[in-house]
Amino acid sequence: MFDHILIRGARQHNLKNINLDIPKNRLVVITGPSGSGKSSLAFDTIYAEGQRRYVESLSSYARQFLGVMEKPEVDIIEGLSPAIAIDQKTTSRNPRSTVGTVTEIYDYMRVLWANVGKPHCPECGRLLEGLSAHEILEKVWEKYRGRRIAVLSPLVRGKKGEFRELFKELDRMGFSRVKVDGEYMRILEVPPLDKNRKHHIDLVVDRLTLEEEERARLLTAMERALELSKGLLKVEDVESQREEVFSERLTCPDHGFSIQELSPRLFSFNSPYGACPACKGLGVKWEVDVRLLVDEKEPAVDA
Repeated sequence: MFDHILIRGARQHNLKNINLDIPKNRLVVITGPSGSGKSSLAFDTIYAEGQRRYVESLSSYARQFLGVMEKPEVDIIEGLSPAIAIDQKTTSRNPRSTVGTVTEIYDYMRVLWANVGKPHCPECGRLLEGLSAHEILEKVWEKYRGRRIAVLSPLVRGKKGEFRELFKELDRMGFSRVKVDGEYMRILEVPPLDKNRKHHIDLVVDRLTLEEEERARLLTAMERALELSKGLLKVEDVESQREEVFSERLTCPDHGFSIQELSPRLFSFNSPYGACPACKGLGVKWEVDVRLLVDEKEPAVDA
């Protein structure tokens, strides 16, 4: 294996028969005045030859879609790998375009992170581990004691379909209410769902006020919710309608931070599951600067 890229006799465009060795696995900067041959070396020689060799290694069927680049004017190039080149010119004005999406490696990185990633709490850096039903109960009891809550089991999270069989099965199991796309309704009264839209369906396992005599009932509801949704449950404050997610697998016991099981969509800024809730995945948050609206140095009302 070469630990460098060896170039001999490069004469592409305005290059004057240059020879050089470029170390691999390093950040290398090619600099010089305008017209000195920087782009001729980087794009028209190194990238062109790397791309040409890679495409030639593919099947004839694949080559017809990619096209083969012309061989650059150079005597020898050794140590090349399949190459990716990003020109400094703007190729897209889409705010969701990044280096990862333009080079098409973003999807592969998401799969990699979902399979080998180890999530940590953003507050303390602790490795996220699961909570048992008893541990979840203690946290819920401490936070919502005396309040009326709903214990929900998230059965469908952002999936397309009509889910008729699911509703029939839930009815046979003795449940009566679900939360479909944020709206509570009785299972037998759920209207036909658009099979081409993504839906969210939470089963209402129980609704109760957290009084001391209800601890056993709450634990039973939580265990049932965790069982049905394979390790996830939601607790909703009925009055404020604020939801909190708990997991048997990924929860920080100190700060209560909890996330769902790692999956590729959790790392996608184009998915509601992975996008930042503040910027919606754009990386920019619009806010009003009050100082530009009101001059604090001037009195609001003249005396």
